[in-house]
Amino acid sequence: MIQNESLRRFLAEDAPYGDITTGSVIPDTEGRAAILSRETGVVGGLEEAIFLFAECGVEARALARDGDWIDPGQQILDITGPVHGILLAERTVLNLMGRMSGIATATRRFSALIDSVIPGARIAGTRKTAPGLRFFDKKAIILGGGDPHRNSLSDAVLIKDNHLALVGIEEAITRARSVSQYRVIEVEAETPEDACTAAAAGADIIMLDNMDSETVMMTIQLLKDGDLRERVRLELSGGITPASAGSYAGCEIDLVSSGWLTHSVKNFDLSLEMRMALRTIKL
Repeated sequence: MIQNESLRRFLAEDAPYGDITTGSVIPDTEGRAAILSRETGVVGGLEEAIFLFAECGVEARALARDGDWIDPGQQILDITGPVHGILLAERTVLNLMGRMSGIATATRRFSALIDSVIPGARIAGTRKTAPGLRFFDKKAIILGGGDPHRNSLSDAVLIKDNHLALVGIEEAITRARSVSQYRVIEVEAETPEDACTAAAAGADIIMLDNMDSETVMMTIQLLKDGDLRERVRLELSGGITPASAGSYAGCEIDLVSSGWLTHSVKNFDLSLEMRMALRTIKL
């Protein structure tokens, strides 16, 4: 599934009145081009790239699949069609693929790290995405093997600190459950005691927010002592990065959510190279 209207808006943003450079200096020529990887990682955005090129009258054929591990120098798209169309779509395609591949690669690597220090735990994203890009960022997390977490405020109940500043944990859970029996209810807990209160009140997931490893261990032990641990899933959150994840080794956590996956994206290095002009349509 892709978001066609969003992709069309991305193209329009880059060329509101057309590509005046290409239109001025390049005749109406058919050509061939390739998109190549310049580094090792997980590719994402191929489906979107094919759509963007098609919108410009260009045929793009994928030589890999979204989610594949790719190597430097590997060709991942073969492109044929009007040179004007190829160059019109070029930057939009590379920007989106670079971002999606960067997120997918970071997710794959972070997931392997988490599994090595907290076996069985799964890495998840957050809503810390740029407006207009959330669908693509979340898709990239999935391609990298992560959990997208909530796509929007409409997906699940997540009772956070600003809610709890206005209503108590038990009352908040009771109100949320009365609205729907089908929604997952997650509660943010900043102390071991709050985690136990949330578990006893019927939360499905407890987000252990900004807790150090010692506090996480204490929380888990309190939940076990109260026969509450098996009732809930535990999510570790709050500033978790590859640099800090190792400190939580041995913690019995189910999920690790990290905004780092999407708010600190390292763009994946891709290039488009024109290979040849096939024929001139008109001069």
